[in-house]
Amino acid sequence: MKQFHIFLVALVLFSACKKKVEKTADIEAQSNPDFVVAFGSCNMSQEQNLFWDDILAENPDVWIWGGDIVYADTDDVERLKSIYAMQDTVAGYAKLRNEVPVIGTWDDHDFGLNDGGADFAIKSESQQVFLDFMGVPKDSERRTQEGVYTSHEYEVPAGKIKVIVLDTRYFRSELIKDEDSKKRYKPTMDSTATVLGEAQWQWLENELKGSDADFNLIMSSIQVLSGEHGFETWGNFPLEVKKLENIIVKSGAKGVIILSGDRHISEFSRADVVGLSYPLVDFTSSGLTHSYSSFSGEPNQYRVGEVVSDKSYGVITFDFDKKEADMKMKGDNGVLLQELKQRY
Repeated sequence: MKQFHIFLVALVLFSACKKKVEKTADIEAQSNPDFVVAFGSCNMSQEQNLFWDDILAENPDVWIWGGDIVYADTDDVERLKSIYAMQDTVAGYAKLRNEVPVIGTWDDHDFGLNDGGADFAIKSESQQVFLDFMGVPKDSERRTQEGVYTSHEYEVPAGKIKVIVLDTRYFRSELIKDEDSKKRYKPTMDSTATVLGEAQWQWLENELKGSDADFNLIMSSIQVLSGEHGFETWGNFPLEVKKLENIIVKSGAKGVIILSGDRHISEFSRADVVGLSYPLVDFTSSGLTHSYSSFSGEPNQYRVGEVVSDKSYGVITFDFDKKEADMKMKGDNGVLLQELKQRY
């Protein structure tokens, strides 16, 4: 009987220790994700960015610029160069750049023209300045192609991430001003109007179709799903939105997530797309140094949660085993402002 009692106590202790080990493993898994992406947009180099130390503390595997890296708004190439150079002197950013891979795209203010598109006079010269800032080698194919679009793959023992960086400026057709309402622009159903241009569309289709990544992130400087507000958005070109959705569905690419910026607000948009086995999420993170603090509301049929109008940056942690992306909007000192978890 005494031996049985000793055995029972040992069994209880073993069970308790096993649960403790499992709980510790769960906590470690949560604190040590398989892959971490940090991203953001709308950054004035002359304004204080409070987040660089917080972003480094997230221990990201990559930092993605979502556009409006600087606010140049100029067709003077030398001035454009000097404004990018100013960003490089920011100590917090320099530390991040030295420790973390930096990739990304441009938007209108670093492109050189507010709401600018294909008609911008110095877009080819601006492209070279942008690529210089991003440290792209002089012999890179990106130096001779039109547009700054590219892709990057990151493989870790648990799986693979692909980041597809779009250029929504170089080829974008003219926006149609809305004279009938208080909105700035209105949608066009012109089948010749484009966001990406023919060559980039073909490239994107090939990138998705050929991807074996567990998650595929598409960095678009402007929002894709939120299209009712009348500012810049893919929604001004609804036929292009449908084309993008069709390409994603037909590609069979796993875990496609859209990242966007531009708006000086942060929000999650999520849509069910016919033929897609998971919801399509558009994670907007904006802005880093200034935000739409007087935001009072706007329609977005796809919004999940609330709009964050405070300054913020975005973080996504990936669990390849669970096929889960944990998307977070973060404020100063890493304060969690909003979160969306999505399984794929």
